[in-house]
Amino acid sequence: MKENQIHSFTQVQDTGIELEIAADLHAGFPNPATDHAGETIDLTREMVRHPESTFYARIAGDSMLDAGIRDGDIVVVDRALEPCNGDFVVACVDGEFTLKEYQFDTKNQCVWLIPHNPHYSKIKVTANNDFIVWGVVTYCVHKTKGTW
Repeated sequence: MKENQIHSFTQVQDTGIELEIAADLHAGFPNPATDHAGETIDLTREMVRHPESTFYARIAGDSMLDAGIRDGDIVVVDRALEPCNGDFVVACVDGEFTLKEYQFDTKNQCVWLIPHNPHYSKIKVTANNDFIVWGVVTYCVHKTKGTW
């Protein structure tokens, strides 16, 4: 097991590439998607609200496995958003970047960074820590076939 770390950051750039999309694709009973043939989608425009403050990051580790974020996944991180309880955030705690669920504890005046893997412990962040929420994770992209 390896604690989630951020492998690398890449600033978002609009490539202008539009892919054909089949809208309303059902995961249950088959439904022909020919009604929407010819529609296109630009994934950058779809997933990025604030291009000037949004980055992609590659994940290394498994502390968020039960949330569907796996080793090798790419996350979209928006630095313009303020974190809310329950958001997944990229945070820097005492010089180390990590990806966790954010919870502000008003009673104890601290932040909890919560992993989604029972093999890891919560991280309590207090005024004694050097701490910053670097950005809020808005999307996660991972392969469904093959390995990284």
